[in-house]
Amino acid sequence: MEGIGALPLLLLLSALHSVTGLESNNCESNPELQCNFICDCSNCTDEQMCGYDGHTFICDFEDLATCGWKSSNASMYRWERRQRGRSLPDSGPSSDFTTGTSTGWFVAVTSVDSQTSSRALLESPTMRQSAPTCRILLRYFIWDAGYKGLDDMVLWLSVEEDGGLPAVAWRPEGGSVRGWREATVFLGRVSGPFRLQLHSQRSQGLPGDVAIDQLEFLDCALPVPENTCGEGSLKCGRQGCVEARQICDGTDDCGDGTDEAKCEQYWACDFENDLCGWDLRTISQLKFQRSSQQNISVSGNPMDGPGRDHTANKASGHFLYLTKPSNGELKNDWSSFQSPVLEPTNSTHPCRMTMYTHQFGPRSGGLSVLMVYAGGMPAVWERGGELGDLWVKAEVEFVVHSTFQILFVGAIRDREFGGIAIDDIVMSPGCRKSNESSPSVDFPNPPKHPCTESSKLCDFQVDCDSGEDENQCGDFSFQNGNKGWTDSSLGTQGWALYRQNDTSIEYLYVTEAPGQQLTEARTRSPLLGPSGPACTLRFTYSLTGSTPDIGEVSVSLIDKVLHTQSRLWEFTEKTEGTPSEWVKEVYIGARDHRFQLEFGGFIRQLSSDSKIRVKNVRYLGCHPKYIPAIISGLSCNFEDGLCGWYQDQVDNFDWLYLLGMDHTIGTGNCLTVDMWIHSLRGLSGRLLSLPQLPTAKEFCMSFYYKLYGPQTGALSVKVLHSDGSESLLWTASGAHSNNWHRGLCSVPQQLISFQLIFEALRTGFDGRVAIDDVMILDHPCTAPDICSFEGTHCGYTSSGPARWVHQNSAYGGVQPGPQFDHTLETNKGYYMITDSGVHVLPSGHMTSLTSSFRNAAPFGECVQFWYHMRGDSPGTLNVYMKPRQGERVRVFSQSQRQGGAWRYGYGTINSTGDWQLEIEVEGAGGEEAHVAIDDITFTPHSCPRQDAECNLEEDLCSWFNTQNSSLDLLDWQLSSAMGNSYIAPPFDHTLGTNKGHFLFLPSSLRNTSGQNAWLLSPPLPPTKGTCLRFWVYRPTSHDAKLNVIKLSEGESTNLLSLGEVIGVWRRFDINITSQNEYQIVFEGIKGTDGVVALDDIKYTLGINCVGQNMDSPEETHHHPINMAGIAVSIVVLILLLVVLVGLLVWFLRRMGQPESTQPRAQEQPDGFSNVAYDTE
Repeated sequence: MEGIGALPLLLLLSALHSVTGLESNNCESNPELQCNFICDCSNCTDEQMCGYDGHTFICDFEDLATCGWKSSNASMYRWERRQRGRSLPDSGPSSDFTTGTSTGWFVAVTSVDSQTSSRALLESPTMRQSAPTCRILLRYFIWDAGYKGLDDMVLWLSVEEDGGLPAVAWRPEGGSVRGWREATVFLGRVSGPFRLQLHSQRSQGLPGDVAIDQLEFLDCALPVPENTCGEGSLKCGRQGCVEARQICDGTDDCGDGTDEAKCEQYWACDFENDLCGWDLRTISQLKFQRSSQQNISVSGNPMDGPGRDHTANKASGHFLYLTKPSNGELKNDWSSFQSPVLEPTNSTHPCRMTMYTHQFGPRSGGLSVLMVYAGGMPAVWERGGELGDLWVKAEVEFVVHSTFQILFVGAIRDREFGGIAIDDIVMSPGCRKSNESSPSVDFPNPPKHPCTESSKLCDFQVDCDSGEDENQCGDFSFQNGNKGWTDSSLGTQGWALYRQNDTSIEYLYVTEAPGQQLTEARTRSPLLGPSGPACTLRFTYSLTGSTPDIGEVSVSLIDKVLHTQSRLWEFTEKTEGTPSEWVKEVYIGARDHRFQLEFGGFIRQLSSDSKIRVKNVRYLGCHPKYIPAIISGLSCNFEDGLCGWYQDQVDNFDWLYLLGMDHTIGTGNCLTVDMWIHSLRGLSGRLLSLPQLPTAKEFCMSFYYKLYGPQTGALSVKVLHSDGSESLLWTASGAHSNNWHRGLCSVPQQLISFQLIFEALRTGFDGRVAIDDVMILDHPCTAPDICSFEGTHCGYTSSGPARWVHQNSAYGGVQPGPQFDHTLETNKGYYMITDSGVHVLPSGHMTSLTSSFRNAAPFGECVQFWYHMRGDSPGTLNVYMKPRQGERVRVFSQSQRQGGAWRYGYGTINSTGDWQLEIEVEGAGGEEAHVAIDDITFTPHSCPRQDAECNLEEDLCSWFNTQNSSLDLLDWQLSSAMGNSYIAPPFDHTLGTNKGHFLFLPSSLRNTSGQNAWLLSPPLPPTKGTCLRFWVYRPTSHDAKLNVIKLSEGESTNLLSLGEVIGVWRRFDINITSQNEYQIVFEGIKGTDGVVALDDIKYTLGINCVGQNMDSPEETHHHPINMAGIAVSIVVLILLLVVLVGLLVWFLRRMGQPESTQPRAQEQPDGFSNVAYDTE
């Protein structure tokens, strides 16, 4: 019986499996269900490789298959999938858009250099059809990195249907900008299978100049089948539903024509065959023309006219078009056309007109609809300016008790491109043609010319006696200020102005609109500005209603030159409490270009009690020459604002306040840019000073900074001249530990007004850049603690017959010099160099490089530097401590030829008064010889011996992070457990506390696992046995890795590969042998979780790990002379002798006491393996 009972269950499971498999096969094999923007298969496999992928309908190009997009031409100029690369490129994006890092992918064009234009074509897979609401949100990048020139055809998108001509759907209006921009392509209704095409046409350009990333397809699916439709809705033939407002509106919303099928009582004109009775005669010399994209773009320029009509979404479709005449002469800036004479209407049977307008480009001045009847010609509808590259639905209702005509009036500006188009005018049954003659009415006078030139209208300064140039600019404090806001909504919600004539009550509010797109309501100001650094927008706003989630309100800014739109503020909650209206101030800042402000608003569910309102709009402090009075000037600790600094408004991101990590008091504010924030895009964030007057002499800007993290980026100080040019004054990059460092930036005499800039450069994506305690000093800078010579001489001056030159190997006066600097390890990095060849510096002659004065340190200082000596006889390099009074003291000397490598030098400084560092080179008569210096640092302690243990409490000793991007992408970070933003050891090995320091490579939110960091020793001499000893922290649960490598003559030898460490801190000993000069490399490989850390690193030159001296004296490397170190060593030796004498006395006194009963330590066996470890 059990077997019989199980049979029906097996049959049922088999049937279910068959049905499931059948459903899967049907949805994947039916071509009509493929790429139709609907997941017909349960796992959405029918929407893969469609130009987008799966449920998200997004293509970010992270996958090798690129969502099915393919480069469709074989020319040298083509699209390809790219990454930024390991280092910041000279062209192309600094990161992708999706991940915001150097490892993210995008598509971009290759380089091109030809006599004629070449076209790159990127084509999507075939998509089925799209709804009228379909739009694509895409990110694009256009930057003319090589200054090759950009034209109108650098980028555009077209739609190609089977058997049809490509129709232009999108054209970016901006020029060259080094950053990702966002655009919306309104694809609209496409009734058959189609492909999208991305074009770029140029004759010259660098790789990556044009790029695309992260396409998002929104609201592209036709109505899905439903069982029942709502009240007033229509059931489509495809079983979907459309609302009453979508019936007989000139658009196929159903996707099968059902909603446009029974419209016999309407009279409509699609202009495909004729004008349908519309009269294009006008008294203006400028005329509306019936045309199509095929007729307009004879030259093939995609910026001319609408790319397609509204009716069929095709390049061959017709519409009415108004633009600047082809001969370039604009004698009139307006034109008009009119309807036939229409019969009177009433409120129960009004005349409703639906139409579609295309207002694209700066030539579009606006479109108005006037109702003409005996005795009047009022404007009943208007839409100002440009709206974008799309057809926008509009509705106008006419209630008039006499015969009338509808008059369209369009305005055209004398600008580069664009125009106004009208298509698919649909008149309701209440619009009945009349046989009467046209109403007799005088044509209204055109508006009077403005009292000043257009560029001075709404520029925040009154230029006309009556102030009319600022009267309608959107500031409600002016009599007609509210009239400055123009609704530019594209969708089903829009902004309207409420005003009571007998009261002062007026506000903007979101209401229902006749548009087609599912986008937010938006209202825009006129063109404003330029503006000054104090410019602020203040307004009152409210979001009220019975539902918990009313919607959102926002403020955006549109730069009309760069064609960028940035969202400055948004609010998505209810304004609860008393009062329910809240006041907001939004910072606008200094804008060099004309711009528009935009209020955005969207109500989740339109109802009688859900309201979004904005009122009391004011522009504060926006005059371009208004400079607020700042008592502290540029000196600032950022505890109470930015003082005399402000955020640049044309960069890519802002500096942010961070509480609890400052330099001033430890718990206050500093300014930071956190490179690990996923929302950051673009290359730089800039903090600008207020404009400064010319200066009579050099001055110094002191500040404290942090560069912290495994991939920090860079911090620079620049001067911005009033002519727009910039000069680099100071820069630092790479990991500088989780400590505050003092920066000293010399600002030379400025003959014209200027501004200073702090710039955070996002060349890395996992770190923090911070500044605090900026101070302006009325004297030249003292010698800085850290000098990389990047962008500055650091106050060092040259004297002697052979000048010291500030150069890099790419552009240098002393040749041949080092192939790369020590700081950046590139041919663009700077250093100081002198030609010590016999023809420039004869034998016995001296040349010096001298710092500015430094104050005496109470416990001495260690000066560390890197030097490069090349040539048969490069001369002698001496480094002196030169006191203000008294004889100079030599702290370092080197005269041997050093080959082609940067060498580490150091010396201890002890001085009771102010002193200078003097670097002196004595010629030795060599040919083609030079001496170069880089990366001079001062630390407040005596120098340890080169082979002494480095406990990392002060600095990295002689170890350094490579900045060579071909070797690694990350940096080892010096830090303690306190104040750490990453996963780190809870304590160090040296002190065993959370205040002790270590080097570590952590996992982080950034997806950079598997990337490596190299920590290198200075070049070390050949050896038959040198012991390397170090301590490692890497818990078992973590997945970071550590390799120890010997690097010699370009060859790498792995000495140790460490996957995990049992215990907390563990010691490792490695015997190193090398026949040639070599460097030790600690390579950390970042994991997805956890950390690897190093502490207490030591190598004993010529002595192996059991204490045996392996190198004979003649094989031992001769160290540079360190006179101050020798003196200190003598003092230490005397102190040791005193201590030993004391211990001897104590031991003799203990001789008579009984022996200890404690057991003796067990003796170690002879010998060690090559790798050994010990637990603390």
